[in-house]
Amino acid sequence: MKMFEIRKIKKDKWLIILLVGLLLVVIAMPVSDIKSDQTQDEQQVQKAENASEDTYADALETRLENALAKVEGVGNVKVMITLASSSEKVVEKDQEMTSEVQEGESGGKNTSSSETAVYANGNGEETPYVKQELSPRIEGVLVIADGGDNAIVIENITEAVQALFGVDTHKIKVMKHN
Repeated sequence: MKMFEIRKIKKDKWLIILLVGLLLVVIAMPVSDIKSDQTQDEQQVQKAENASEDTYADALETRLENALAKVEGVGNVKVMITLASSSEKVVEKDQEMTSEVQEGESGGKNTSSSETAVYANGNGEETPYVKQELSPRIEGVLVIADGGDNAIVIENITEAVQALFGVDTHKIKVMKHN
């Protein structure tokens, strides 16, 4: 009976060794790149945010044209977007507040504050630490479409632009394509 127990123990050890080997193979497998999982639209926005304002507006125009072209009644469409401002970088700042109590007849409290920008050291250069980058604000949208003479199509286009960009109705113009 002892021989049977010895073989059983050996089989258990082999099973453990096999499971550990499988675990190591799974750990060593390459992980897919995150960018390959993103959709094409997300990649366009990411590229647009890193590019200049003209490229940012062009990317937004292209995405809006692609979306509107799929709407019934719109037909061939061309979009122009104007930006009210450029992108803005918000720099991290340290705030220092001091208060001083004065003794005497008037007795009072003086407070003062000061702000200094936080700098990041990289390659021997100090650059301001940017905590947030704000995208440019959209000023107006012009949409030229084949269905630009149909009131329902105009309303659908206007509502879509408002939902996507938060632009007021009076800053959206829909025209018929000739």
